[in-house]
Amino acid sequence: MAWKSTFIRRFFINLLPLTGFILCFPKLAKAQRVTITSFGHSALLIKAEGKSVLINPFKAVGCTKGLKEPKVNANVILASSELADEGARVARGPFLVKPGSYRIKGIAFEGFAAPHDRVGGRRFGQATIWRWKQGGLNFAHLGGSAAPLKPEDKILIGRPDVLIIGVGGSSKVYNGAEASEIVKILNPRRVIPVQYLDKRSPKSCDLNTINSFIDAMEGIEIQKSKRILNLPKKLGDRTIIEIIN
Repeated sequence: MAWKSTFIRRFFINLLPLTGFILCFPKLAKAQRVTITSFGHSALLIKAEGKSVLINPFKAVGCTKGLKEPKVNANVILASSELADEGARVARGPFLVKPGSYRIKGIAFEGFAAPHDRVGGRRFGQATIWRWKQGGLNFAHLGGSAAPLKPEDKILIGRPDVLIIGVGGSSKVYNGAEASEIVKILNPRRVIPVQYLDKRSPKSCDLNTINSFIDAMEGIEIQKSKRILNLPKKLGDRTIIEIIN
């Protein structure tokens, strides 16, 4: 009988590593998700695989007055421009705002210039459009542009898995109709509209609500999340609008 006792003991000893793996599996599955947290306006914190990218940190002035500034640590900070509402240096981490090619923490970022207005940049200069891959998803960030895409822009951006785009109008942000045309051109799998008037915006803010964009995207599925959006690595092939607030 001693040999049976020894066999059973060895069986359970060999099983322990596998048991630990099974117990950890839900955590691994969760880690594969991409988490996007909204701070309001066009500020988003994107986390995946232990790395974080902060987009468009702001000072709480103008249209962002009353919002909590995103004073967080991030592996990379991407800004559309150095305007106070989309490129304030309030967070901690490498700050990228100029067009160019960068590689930080194993993530390759491509930034290229686009007019920040509808008159070729003569009023507000150039913004920076960003493209990168994080957590298995291709991101494109057009939060600071108001100009139509040129053919070469479409080639540089490609088809995003996730498109972040301003929709609130005014003199330096796409309005709803303009943003919808960009979405139709790029055909992303997920669209995150940003930089629009909501219940937190001060009355002096010159942006419009998200309604004109939603109207222009009639027939496209809309999903809403409370401040935090979780995305899987595989998004399917159809376009879905993700509203985070």
